[in-house]
Amino acid sequence: MYPDLEGKVAIVTGAGRRKGLGEAIARRLAEDGVKLVIHDLGRVEGDLAPAHGIGASDEMAAVADDLRRINPDISTFQADMREESQVAALVAHAVARFGRLDILVNNAGVGYLFGPLVDATQEMWDTVMNVNLRGAFFATKHAVRQMLTQDVHPGWGRGRVVSIGSRGSKSGSALTSSYIASKHGLVGLTRSAAIELGPEAITVNAVCPNHVTTGLGSWQNDFMAKARGQTLDEYMAAMRGRIPLGRVGEPEDTANACAFLCSGQARYITGEAMNVSGGEEMH
Repeated sequence: MYPDLEGKVAIVTGAGRRKGLGEAIARRLAEDGVKLVIHDLGRVEGDLAPAHGIGASDEMAAVADDLRRINPDISTFQADMREESQVAALVAHAVARFGRLDILVNNAGVGYLFGPLVDATQEMWDTVMNVNLRGAFFATKHAVRQMLTQDVHPGWGRGRVVSIGSRGSKSGSALTSSYIASKHGLVGLTRSAAIELGPEAITVNAVCPNHVTTGLGSWQNDFMAKARGQTLDEYMAAMRGRIPLGRVGEPEDTANACAFLCSGQARYITGEAMNVSGGEEMH
């Protein structure tokens, strides 16, 4: 636990799905006493925003209710990360509800529009890039605007931005060209923002997990196994064989890394893309 997180205010985007990565991050921060705004799109929109990829409003409300058993200071907000006005409204909601904003976790992302590069459509490419990268840019821009109006906390700083990248932020893979491009871009955004915001006592970092079998992760496993002509067991065994620690990631692994980067213990860390991959990724 990190006592200096008690009473801080955070937004976690893309946190409206049970057993999702965003929920785990939000839960870990709630356990440290952080006041939270849980965000998600809140509605299914056909193949570009299917039920296995987004948190609908009722599921997001259920996630918030679960978290209130740990910490009563939980709010929810629906917004389309592709629309700057809606992202600005998300930040405004956090400030109206809790009076300030100290932490932004850019977790919202599209990790399901996979397939051969030659079959990808402009709409698929734009959806992935606009959520994964443009949305993170919008959220960072408006969160930082608020953070800059606030005082510096001694021993902690003025603000934290943590973006959820991927092993795909550093290495390529077949059938995921738009996703990989967006996650590489997220690391570039992280590094540039860190240089710009360091003098303002705001740290900007990324966490880069390898595969995590959430609900969406299960869909990814099925998709990739079929694409490779493997059974699910064969695909998972091959994945574990590539990982020195011998297992795939768990949501809590990423959540713990996020909590550390948000804490005062990480006050001298910025511009990093931290691997949380069991040794699968080492650069």
